[in-house]
Amino acid sequence: MTTRLASVILLAWALLALLAPALPLSPNVIQLQHILDAPSAQAVFGYDDLGRDIGARLLVGARTSFLVAGWVVCLSLCLGTLFGALTAYRGGWWDRAATQLVDIFLAFPGILLAIALAGLLGPGLDNVVIALTVVGWVGYARLARAQVLTLKQREHVQAARALGSSQWYILRRHLLPLMAGALIVEATFGVAAVVIAEAGLSFLGLGVQPPLASWGAMIRDGTRYMLVAPHMVLAPGLSILAVVLAVNLLGDRLRDRFDTRLPTETGRQQ
Repeated sequence: MTTRLASVILLAWALLALLAPALPLSPNVIQLQHILDAPSAQAVFGYDDLGRDIGARLLVGARTSFLVAGWVVCLSLCLGTLFGALTAYRGGWWDRAATQLVDIFLAFPGILLAIALAGLLGPGLDNVVIALTVVGWVGYARLARAQVLTLKQREHVQAARALGSSQWYILRRHLLPLMAGALIVEATFGVAAVVIAEAGLSFLGLGVQPPLASWGAMIRDGTRYMLVAPHMVLAPGLSILAVVLAVNLLGDRLRDRFDTRLPTETGRQQ
């Protein structure tokens, strides 16, 4: 998959997710005469076990995964960056306490902690966002801490401190712009992780509830009919594969672009 194709896939995912409510879709209409029908000209992706159009449900599922990924990544990025940057800049017992807290969260497998939280909070889109945010902020906090510990020793930061600039001003004007590249790359990979996690929670019945569609829930419903109607699993499964692969490829390219240690094309030619 090339970068251009990955960009097209992600753009299509975003547009379909945003425009899905305005499209003339009928994802919950039951048509008993079409139960488990294979893909055809009438329904490109076929019908499910209740006779619902899988193509329409794929678009609604794309909106579900897009909204969850967007909210979780934004909240985790803001909370984790703020927590890690502030505690690392202040140092001392603040940094030690923050490190211990991050280590405690990292001691638990992320997906298991998300399952436990989703089970305690109950199923639903809002609770999925909360559960995945509680799990996801740790990676951004650890990255922000490492970046601040390195950058706060630079001369322009020391000069701003000597001039009496406040901690918040130094973080906002001198540290965050230098950290932005690494955080953007981390957030890009975070989108792929959240898409998979949301699908996993929905597969277990802890995500969005019927009749709202989710790619994970569609795969769960299709596992009972894999031998007679494999399209019920293939359609959402390939959708997850395409989005996650495109996000990871874009993340790799962004990492190469922001990593100044990598040799440039000119350097390679010389």
